Amino acid sequence: MITGPDRLLPEHLAERARAHVATGAPVAAPRDAATLALIRQGAGGVEVYVLRRVTTMAFAPGMHVFPGGTVDPRDLESGTGWFGPAPAVWAERFGVDEARARGLVLAAVRETFEESGVLLAGRQVNHVVPDHGIVDDTSGDDWEADRLTLIDRTSSFSAVLERRQLVVRADLLRGWARWVTPEFEPRRYDTAFFVASVPPGQRTRAVGGEADRVAWIRPGEALAAQAAGDVLMLPPTAVVLGELASFDTVDAVLLAADARVITTIMPRPVLDSGVPHVVLPGEPGYER
Repeated sequence: MITGPDRLLPEHLAERARAHVATGAPVAAPRDAATLALIRQGAGGVEVYVLRRVTTMAFAPGMHVFPGGTVDPRDLESGTGWFGPAPAVWAERFGVDEARARGLVLAAVRETFEESGVLLAGRQVNHVVPDHGIVDDTSGDDWEADRLTLIDRTSSFSAVLERRQLVVRADLLRGWARWVTPEFEPRRYDTAFFVASVPPGQRTRAVGGEADRVAWIRPGEALAAQAAGDVLMLPPTAVVLGELASFDTVDAVLLAADARVITTIMPRPVLDSGVPHVVLPGEPGYER
């Protein structure tokens, strides 16, 4: 029997899953997306930043997630300032081409800034970023104005960085996982999961918009809240939190990320006594 609160589906998704299992309805093509688990060292161990999506969102309403979203076509442009592993390195990491890899990294950094106020960027001098080159404060009104232009898409991320003479600090990110939305969902995403430590001096802030609640929480506590029915999560978030819960320090998470082999994971629905659950590759019922 397939069990676990992270595998149960909300009723509106359960109905779609039943229909998909029964009829094999048409499958939507997934869009490229990126999400980033911001981590920090707390008094009791590693803490992760999560937000709850407002209930009016078309995808994953009311779910607790990491900052993230779809790739903006302008994220694919090659002119954005960049420091760290080249797109070719990220392409190999996630099994995509270089243009897609660039878009995934930029989307992760941009969406994290939009949804948390944290910006993984810095100043570059003669193709070198000094130790003090990471942005250390994004709390001012001018930063908020830039953030809002990204949200309403009146400005591209590249334009904001260029105006501030900043480059994306790709060296601050680590690849963690790649998940594809199940086939029964009408909105589907091929999502690259990253992890990164909050840069010194920066602070997350509740910036509103797509989220009505934000929190720093230990991964194990988040999973306990899910098990108690206090929070909702999609399987990828729960699985990643479960993986992060095994580490005591931020440095250990980043080292583990470097050693991970990233494979594409797409949950599939199965019926257990008429109740839809999702299963992952390698589990009973996945192959069909």
